[in-house]
Amino acid sequence: MKVIFLKDVKGKGKKGEVKNVADGYAHNFLLKQGLAVEANNANVKTLEAKKKKEDKDAAEELANMKKLKETIEALTVEVHAKSGEGGRLFGSITSKQIADELQKKHGIKIDKRKFEMADAIRALGYTNVTIKLHSEVTATLKVHVTDK
Repeated sequence: MKVIFLKDVKGKGKKGEVKNVADGYAHNFLLKQGLAVEANNANVKTLEAKKKKEDKDAAEELANMKKLKETIEALTVEVHAKSGEGGRLFGSITSKQIADELQKKHGIKIDKRKFEMADAIRALGYTNVTIKLHSEVTATLKVHVTDK
């Protein structure tokens, strides 16, 4: 019997796949548990429509992230911190502080976990910080650390 998996089933199939399984397994387990539906014409067309919608949404999301990348790369975020001799900071500037400043000054909300910093910023001056916006889109934000 051909079925369309609604959820991942270990060893049998992933969500959205159409596979041929034993009739008893399909009737007694997959259909009863709501893990799959029978692969008739109506269900196959529904699956195709769902996949098209997901593809369209993914393309739209990618386009939005590319626009956001252009906006971010044109900005410079200024962060104030207390510093000692030689431009060394007392403490450091973290991704959370940069994300908060970006939100406060420019209205762009980005999760602090998307910032890719090897280590926190510990000196005055300009620093480029990479932001992973999407699996295919990364932006570079200029951060200017100044003395209070």
